[in-house]
Amino acid sequence: MTGSHRPLEGMRLGVLGKGGSGKSTVAVLLCQTLRKHGYEVCLLDADSTNVGTHLALGIAQAPRSLLDYFGGMVFSGGSVTCPVDDPTPLDNAAIDLDKLPAEYMSLSPSGVVLLIAGKIGEFGPGAGCDGPIAKIARDLRVEKGGLHPVTVLDLKAGFEDTARGVFTGLDWLLVVVDPSTAAMQMAVHLQNLLDKVREGARPATAHLENPDLVALVNTLYRTSRVRGVLGVFNRVRESEEETLLADGLDSQGVQHMGCLEEDSRVRKAWLHGQPLPDGVGQAELELVLDALVRASVPVA
Repeated sequence: MTGSHRPLEGMRLGVLGKGGSGKSTVAVLLCQTLRKHGYEVCLLDADSTNVGTHLALGIAQAPRSLLDYFGGMVFSGGSVTCPVDDPTPLDNAAIDLDKLPAEYMSLSPSGVVLLIAGKIGEFGPGAGCDGPIAKIARDLRVEKGGLHPVTVLDLKAGFEDTARGVFTGLDWLLVVVDPSTAAMQMAVHLQNLLDKVREGARPATAHLENPDLVALVNTLYRTSRVRGVLGVFNRVRESEEETLLADGLDSQGVQHMGCLEEDSRVRKAWLHGQPLPDGVGQAELELVLDALVRASVPVA
């Protein structure tokens, strides 16, 4: 990646994983590595419950949520609907960061733009569905000064947002896999989901009475641009664990890109609400980024 060649420019990379796998850590480190390679980078915090990503980036104050910017969730009287109930695209989902009011974004010391889709804890009793936050994650497109940043989406732990169709707006699904059977199985489930969609399977639509909405959601799945599922190992303590993870994913047809070792400095940074230490995981993230570029560039 030299000169002005930016093979990942404009891509949307969804970071997923089971709870506790370290997906937010990987998302932050990936953004920082992309910046070191000259990319414009936007991190969309689309995890409706996790907090503290701004601190991990070295940002003192989190920005206001985009859920407010787009009019609030429908369950509280706003305009942003759940993509399962209403697959209609979000209005005005393409935003220019140079024109977005400053309260809705923050800039890290390394130059990563942070946006927050929304946090369910802000809305009180009765507003427990975070589907509208998933719609923002699915539909948001950003540009900055005529450039198209790489958008890294730190998604909700688990499988739910993917099942809501968020993956239809992504280029890659990056699954963070810690040394556990559950984490490996999630990567396999995502690969199976993508395989079924590519084979022509369509989402459940029996709850939609409007045939136009049924046609719309089927089109979203049929025209999905997602290229594949890629695994990133994290919190690995010994080579045997890495080997077991690699063998487990390889046997199920899931490609893996790199491995981050367990690092007590990362745990302490999250505990104390501090920025992730400079250089942590740097060599490993360089390998992940190189693998991602190779996977994204067609072979001549």
